[in-house]
Amino acid sequence: MAVTNSRMTVTVDSNIADRVKALIAQGGASSVSAYVEHALRCQLARDAEFDELLATMLDETGGPLTPDERAAARRVLSDDAAA
Repeated sequence: MAVTNSRMTVTVDSNIADRVKALIAQGGASSVSAYVEHALRCQLARDAEFDELLATMLDETGGPLTPDERAAARRVLSDDAAA
């Protein structure tokens, strides 16, 4: 099966963009697209591992989160993402 690419447009902090471009200029990646795709693959793998870990922990501690627990987790995770 052939791989199909999709075009995406993203906006990032200019300091991050400059660092990625410098890395590419030094040969650390072949292109911005390659760098971003690698980063996305890594994040997707971490997300899947986290989901698996969370499911295991919930199975061992009594089941799914309540709506209040989910809201609290979202607050904590959005605070972490902003850091």
